[in-house]
Amino acid sequence: MEVDRVDGRTPNQLRPLTCSRNVLNRAHGSARWSQGDTILLAAVYGPKAGTRKNGNPEKASIEVIWKPKTGQIGKEEKEYEMILERTLQSICLLTVNPNTTTSIILQVVNDDGAVSFLENYVMFKMAYLTKKVQLLPSAINAASAALVDAGIPLKHLAVAISCGLEESGSVLLDPTKLEEQKMKAFAYLVFPNSVASILPEASLQVEGELLEHGMITSVTHGVMSVDSYLHCLERGRSASAKMSDFLRRSLQSRVPNDLPKTG
Repeated sequence: MEVDRVDGRTPNQLRPLTCSRNVLNRAHGSARWSQGDTILLAAVYGPKAGTRKNGNPEKASIEVIWKPKTGQIGKEEKEYEMILERTLQSICLLTVNPNTTTSIILQVVNDDGAVSFLENYVMFKMAYLTKKVQLLPSAINAASAALVDAGIPLKHLAVAISCGLEESGSVLLDPTKLEEQKMKAFAYLVFPNSVASILPEASLQVEGELLEHGMITSVTHGVMSVDSYLHCLERGRSASAKMSDFLRRSLQSRVPNDLPKTG
């Protein structure tokens, strides 16, 4: 029998979510995403003329810049940028604004840092793993909301979910960093959510294919059996419906103009 977690959630329950759009004055689109104590800001600039180096001038380019909470960008952050770029390129209609570049800046505000990374070597190695699982899904959700705010043409939205696998084989949805220290494997899954749920004029299909059972991105860390992965997939897909509903409600209303913004 599955028991409630330390924070009172059930195994298949998400942390509290908040999403605000139009929070930065100088960006063409922006969003603030919080999931529990994990908080990110996303800012979109563009599209601006010209593609990135080695880019296809017949299509638009997507550039992602990751800004950690502290310190300089390193190898891990470069990996975040690569995964984010591939994910966001797959949801954008790149043929609408050819020979342009849209830049998306992700700023980590808080990464749910409940435990020091320096307690011991094992904790440090686990922190490297958990930081990726904690931040990437929230970054994808924040970027997706900011792209909508900027009016960038999209095939669909990206809805990102993380799952952790305990030694017992139980799957926990959206684990905290404290919970992740006890996990043997992790998965984060990105599902498509129809833009029509946010923008009524958008199509329910992309190139003739329904989005209902689609998958945009899937990344795993650690050792996980096929059955465990399928369990994560089942949990994640179920949670993505709740996340999609939250996104629909959040993105259909803008932040009031009299709310203070940051530059």
